[in-house]
Amino acid sequence: MSGRLFLSIGEAMVELSQHEGALWRMGFAGDTLNTAWYMRACLDQDTVAGGWRVAYFSRLGADPFSERMIRFLDANRIETGYIGRDPQRNVGLYSIELHEGERSFSYWRGQSAARLLADDEAALASAIAQADAVYFSGVTLAILAPDRRAFLLECVAQTRAAGKMTAFDPNLRPQLWESADAMREWLRRAAGVATIALPSFDDEATWFGDADILACARRWREDGAGEVVVKNGGGTLALLAGSGEIETQECTRVVPVDSTGAGDSFNGGYLAARLRGLAPSRAARCAHDLAMRVVGARGALLPMADLSAEPALR
Repeated sequence: MSGRLFLSIGEAMVELSQHEGALWRMGFAGDTLNTAWYMRACLDQDTVAGGWRVAYFSRLGADPFSERMIRFLDANRIETGYIGRDPQRNVGLYSIELHEGERSFSYWRGQSAARLLADDEAALASAIAQADAVYFSGVTLAILAPDRRAFLLECVAQTRAAGKMTAFDPNLRPQLWESADAMREWLRRAAGVATIALPSFDDEATWFGDADILACARRWREDGAGEVVVKNGGGTLALLAGSGEIETQECTRVVPVDSTGAGDSFNGGYLAARLRGLAPSRAARCAHDLAMRVVGARGALLPMADLSAEPALR
């Protein structure tokens, strides 16, 4: 196929979100899928870099909801050829409840096929080797067995060594890990294979004790990340790029309608801008503008048709 390949690796799930009264709305989402979604929208604006394909690497079941997800991704031009199928498992599910714009989640993912996404070593290694940019998250690592985590990081490390973009959002979800110490150790190891790290300060301060966004950025660099962007809930963010100098950037805070997908959309906007050749500071502004649009609507994914005319993506 023509075009360069952005590969997002992780778990996509059925999303149930409150709609009106006792009604619930079904959709599809998941941190790495959300970022792939916004990458697709942003890279559609690319008239300079030569065009990008966006693909998702995961594992689904043979159940009807898995089939619907495949059709949904295909319809929105997120390639599904790297998604494996498991006849013994199914797709995970989660629900979102909102309280003054902030979210709380309930999960049903024990039999999620995505937990075995790294079991086929040949498929995973081949997909990553074909990619020109790779993205994964702390959730991707958390759902895998320890030896599968190690294999995934080994493959990503080879991609970084080849000079390609390897991006990582720690997206701390302690309940998915066997222990807090294991979570911290694996996130440090992931930093060492990431050309771009995208941590969120509130989570990092809670679990790593960072005093401020500058300390957070420095710690990620010390652990091996190349470029670091510390998100801060819509407030001041920190950028640590190649020179080693930390730049802070003031961002407009907004009251969210629904904060679901805020960080994921920021990641998609930032990575797409960097792939299009924008400097980190400009990329961060584009990403923040996109995230503000996302938190102003319900659900993790804004309709692709609405995003195609979004000025923040240009």
